Amino acid sequence: MKIYTRRGDAGETDLLGGRVGKDDLRVEAYGAVDELNAALGAALAASSQGDVGELGQRLQSELFDLGSQLAAVDPEKHRQTGLPELGDAEVEHLEARIDAFEEELAPLERFVLPGGTPAAAAFHVARTVCRRAERRTVALGRTAALEPAALRYLNRLSDLLFTLARLENRRAGVDDVEWRGRRR
Repeated sequence: MKIYTRRGDAGETDLLGGRVGKDDLRVEAYGAVDELNAALGAALAASSQGDVGELGQRLQSELFDLGSQLAAVDPEKHRQTGLPELGDAEVEHLEARIDAFEEELAPLERFVLPGGTPAAAAFHVARTVCRRAERRTVALGRTAALEPAALRYLNRLSDLLFTLARLENRRAGVDDVEWRGRRR
């Protein structure tokens, strides 16, 4: 099988349930999730934390699941494929991991600027890409039926990525850079 098919040369792509333009909101949403998965992969490559790496592999698989859900023009056809779908259990898992990691962190008193260690900075980048994926998915949800857990998952995942950035700094003995506002 060749990597190229030439089927998308005219600006359309195949999805589960039909062909759409490559600028379709659905393509924007699952494309942003794909970008997120790549950004997460870069953050994980920068991390030396075993528990973070293990969690990250699970998150990357879940993002693939979410991408397949978003790429299905017909959600019923997606269900019929037997592909995994994200639901409340995955959202609850994210919350449990946030709660567990926050036990290692000092309470937040100010906004935190992105930065610190290379791994922390990479998790901050992944967090911002996650917020874009969330915005694209919200836009899609205004015109198409979505699994309600999809938006909750992305919202919670961005919180987890922020927590992981802080965790990377903490474990490396690097203080988060707090925003103090500009003084005039």
